[in-house]
Amino acid sequence: MGDLIPGLPEEVARECLLRVGFRQLPAARRTSRQWKAEVESPLYGRLRRANGHARPILALAQALPALAASGPARKYAASAALSNSYRLVLHDPADGGWVTLPPLPGGRGLPLFCQLAAVACGERRKLVVVGGWDPETWAPTDTVHVYDFLEGAWRSGAPMPGPRRSFFACAATGRRVFVAGGHDEEKNALRSAAAYDAEADAWAALPDMALERDEPRGVRVGARFVVVGGYPTEAQGRFTGTGEAFDTDAWAWDPVLDRIVNEGACPGTCCAAPSAAGAMYMLRDGHLAVRDGDSGWRAVAPVPEDGRAATVIVAIGDGRVAAIGAGRHGGEQAVYVLNKEAGTNGAAPSWARARAPQEFAGHVQAACCVEV
Repeated sequence: MGDLIPGLPEEVARECLLRVGFRQLPAARRTSRQWKAEVESPLYGRLRRANGHARPILALAQALPALAASGPARKYAASAALSNSYRLVLHDPADGGWVTLPPLPGGRGLPLFCQLAAVACGERRKLVVVGGWDPETWAPTDTVHVYDFLEGAWRSGAPMPGPRRSFFACAATGRRVFVAGGHDEEKNALRSAAAYDAEADAWAALPDMALERDEPRGVRVGARFVVVGGYPTEAQGRFTGTGEAFDTDAWAWDPVLDRIVNEGACPGTCCAAPSAAGAMYMLRDGHLAVRDGDSGWRAVAPVPEDGRAATVIVAIGDGRVAAIGAGRHGGEQAVYVLNKEAGTNGAAPSWARARAPQEFAGHVQAACCVEV
């Protein structure tokens, strides 16, 4: 085999490949057999993370913006907001870049109300799209799609088992995506749960939860899949403040947890930091709040005025949290990132707004963070 890069020492050539941005990874993989073997090796992924070249990227299920009266945005679909046309986009908080992902296989568009999760298959990170509603018929779907950032391509995964569920809890830990609760096609709240192994492309049933939970929120806290809130069939929108945690090592649910959130509070903005400690965040009374362990919720920072109608919160890591929303319902979406130095050394927490071209200002239904 020849040199990775002719004329350069092996360690210098490897460092050059480690610095390839996530947008160029598929092209680097296709350059030569030697480069393909290099970027697909487990060592490449480990070194990329160890040397700080892998970065957290926001994956967003975002609506195509409506047609502007004039200007460059005219090339985007005129009736996108009315026709429920969504696509997947990536935003890099570090360099401010935006890019769209290729369409899903099958050509039917991104399912409405789908769930997004980032999995680790060995050293490779992949994006998984689970469930949602068919954008044409609005019927619940059991589809699963997996995007490989090295290949730059989608594959269809094994369909989600059991009743076709809507508005379920979803979160990933390791190579598995966990789903629980939601409701079936008869609007019955569910206790059932399952896990998708993205490496094996197979589903496994979990024991049922103790309670029915429609519209719960799923987060990963350490090695646990935590299902927050929701409501039983007869309650219809009266959210409980309880939760249930699934121990992925013991493969069993812990006892029901009381007062994770306030009774009656929708848990839709709950998220958890991607760390062993797993601090939880959510929006409360116009503020970003954090919960560390059993210490209860405390306010961290007020959300900027033009993001007060934020509907999506994503913990990026290193103390950074993204809030995605608008100043009013139906307004232009904004992405704000709370800096990781927020509140240290007596400094007031501060938000930085991500600049987005008009074509990336559509409503965001779901999001997750993936390190690429």
